[in-house]
Order: sequence, then structure tokens, then C-alpha cells
Amino acid sequence: MRILFFGTPAFAVPALESLLDGPDEMVGVVSQPDRPSGRGLRTEATPVARRAREAGLPVLQPEKLHEPPTLDRLRALRPDLIVTCAFGRILRRALLDLPPHGCLNVHASLLPRHRGAAPVVRSILDGDLWSGISIFRLDEGMDTGPLLLQRMERIRPDDTTGSLAGRLALLGGEALREACDRIRDGTATAHPQDEHGATYAPRLRKEDGEIVWGRPAEQIERLVRAMDPWPGCRTRLAGTPLRIARAEPVDRIARPEPPGTVLSTE
Repeated sequence: MRILFFGTPAFAVPALESLLDGPDEMVGVVSQPDRPSGRGLRTEATPVARRAREAGLPVLQPEKLHEPPTLDRLRALRPDLIVTCAFGRILRRALLDLPPHGCLNVHASLLPRHRGAAPVVRSILDGDLWSGISIFRLDEGMDTGPLLLQRMERIRPDDTTGSLAGRLALLGGEALREACDRIRDGTATAHPQDEHGATYAPRLRKEDGEIVWGRPAEQIERLVRAMDPWPGCRTRLAGTPLRIARAEPVDRIARPEPPGTVLSTE
């Protein structure tokens, strides 16, 4: 098969690697445009674009994905299958209908739970015991397409978004390879998602890391882990911003101080 890959952050690199190591022909990679980042606001290539160039693949980074010139360039690559992983944009019908084998997505949750942009964060915030990878066929909805396969991953008590996402990225590469094998040999089957179990994981905002001290201790502890590495969990101490790196719930002790009071700095 001729595969065209869409992806942007480091999470998508293992999925790209699995395709580079497989028997299929990679015809190109589409990634988000390079953006300024870091303290110096230096423009850097996205992790996927950087890895694709190292592999000698054509890389497209269009500002407008569905403009006629971009669509013409993608059609010229003649992909049999499109694979997306953390690309950051929704594919419209013109792209969904382009490859004969359709479009697959690698999603970091057990769909239909946690559809949307931040499934790993939401799985930790909600206290889920399990996360995983879903490989599904893209349609015009938000992560609503039929499922080809799923792989489960236990969420550890000390997992942060960073640590869990790292394991899921590797699992995603393995699951994607299996899905492509099934498509190639004609054994791939898909089944609809159960809409009754659907939940949503909207895009993370910087202000989501602010601690509300009136919440239960278990929720605050999960918040600290879910906001690591970005945007970080924050509060204020005597008006000064304070970042919370770790937290641990303890047994309730009746005290007169309100939640969030600093009892000791030792």
C-alpha cells in the first residue's frame, strides 16, 4: 500500500516509525506549519516533520489544508491509505474520500470514551483505571468513526500525562502496524462505536492548571499529575505564583484552617 501520514507532535512519531519499518510505501507526510516555541520563540520543525525529513520523505506543511493547490499536491501522491495521529486538524470529505482504503486515526483512549483533543489528560483527571489506543476509520465527526481495533494500557497510580502518553505512543505504533496488516490482507473489519458511552476531552487551556482548594484532595492530586508536563499545576502563596510539582492525599484530619493553607515549609 501507498500510505500518506498526517501528524505533528512527538506523540505521533512512534506511529510514523511503525510505518517506516513496515512493508508499505510511505509517499509523504503532512504536518502542521512550524511555529515559534520556547523562551526565545525560535521557529522549530514539528517532531513529525523533522523525523520525516530524516527519512527522506516529502513533507507538506500547509497553512490551509483544504485549499485546491494543497489538495492537488496530495492527490498527486496517489495514496491508497491516509493515516492520521495527533495531526491537530479535522479532515474534510475531500480528503476522506481521496484514498481507496480510506483514512485511519490513532487515538489515545478507549473510544467512545474521551473523544477530542486531550484524551490522556482527561483519563487521569477522571480517575480512570485503564486507557489505551483506538484505531478507527475517520468520518466527518469528532472521533466518531467505526473501530478497527483497540489495545488497553493500565493507568499507574503515579502516572502523569507525560508518562502515560509516552507508553500510549509506543502502543499506538504497534496497533497501527497491526491495523495496516489487516487492511493489506483483507481481514480488517470495523464496528460502530457505542454512543451511550461517549465522553469528551476538550483541548487543554493554561488556566485549567489552577488549583481550586475546595475540591476533594483526590481530585487535586489527579489534577497535579494531569497537568504535567503542560500547563503545570499552579496556585498562589501570599500573592506569589507557585507551581505544584507533586501532591499526595492524606487521611482527613479535622483542622480549623481552610483548604490550601500552608502548614509547614520543611
